[in-house]
Amino acid sequence: MKATPQTLQQIQRALRKVAEKYPPTADAVLTDLHMQVKPESGELRIFNDDMEELMRIVVDQWLEPTEEDLYEVAPAIIRQCINSLRSEVERMSILHPFSFVLMGEDGETISDLYIVDDDAIMLDTELLKGLDEELDSFLEELLKD
Repeated sequence: MKATPQTLQQIQRALRKVAEKYPPTADAVLTDLHMQVKPESGELRIFNDDMEELMRIVVDQWLEPTEEDLYEVAPAIIRQCINSLRSEVERMSILHPFSFVLMGEDGETISDLYIVDDDAIMLDTELLKGLDEELDSFLEELLKD
């Protein structure tokens, strides 16, 4: 499923409203932002660490797909929206490191969407899959001789 411009606008608007709750001039708080997709209602919910709901929207495009489809496509769409608002997101009065985490119905982590740790920013954990094995293999080859 490709996100429609309306879907991107809805998510970006929700992210801006969350960013407004953490203005750069406020005292920094220690929290991560947890996002939850509700396939049965098409909702996107955003919570802080205390599971206080910060924002809830209904993404019209998400009313149709099955649960499996939505959990596969939602992370990329949300990452795209966060990245488009990167300067606003990184100026929020949240202590670094902080992250946006996609969680499932039971609160389990499905995906780390966006991690900010001062100079290090991770947008996609898929890039890191298999890195340990590659580094181990590389080290093994170096030590053979």
